[in-house]
Amino acid sequence: MKTKTITKTTKTFAMLTLALMLLLCLCSCDYSDVFVDKSQDETSSLSLWDNAVYTEDTTVGIGENTFDITCEAEGKKVTFTVNTELDNIGDALLENDLVSGEKGEYGLYIKRVNGISADYDKDGAYWAFYINGEMAVSSVSDTKINENDEYSLVYTKG
Repeated sequence: MKTKTITKTTKTFAMLTLALMLLLCLCSCDYSDVFVDKSQDETSSLSLWDNAVYTEDTTVGIGENTFDITCEAEGKKVTFTVNTELDNIGDALLENDLVSGEKGEYGLYIKRVNGISADYDKDGAYWAFYINGEMAVSSVSDTKINENDEYSLVYTKG
């Protein structure tokens, strides 16, 4: 009878050891490719336009100088007709809260247009400034208003 007790104890010990080893193996496995991070899915389904102030063409400001500028992101566009007493694009956009950013050695570095943010440090996104379909060689701060020119700010990922 003593032999049966030892055998039962040995079997129980072996089963517990096996269960513990199995548990340790399961805990150390990497399931990152099996489980989907839902927070990433929710973030990726958000549109840049969810934060936009204007979603339709609009006129802003008061003044004798007038120009049109288009905001483009994710294949959508909104055109602003800007009226101002100022003489450069950057100041007029700031005056009407259409852009925000930081002033640097090369002029205004635009980080937000129409409520839509571009964060180069986060994902390589930035606002590119175009004049007549060509990337501008000057900043919005250094560009004088010319009513005959077509201006646009395009959300771009580099």
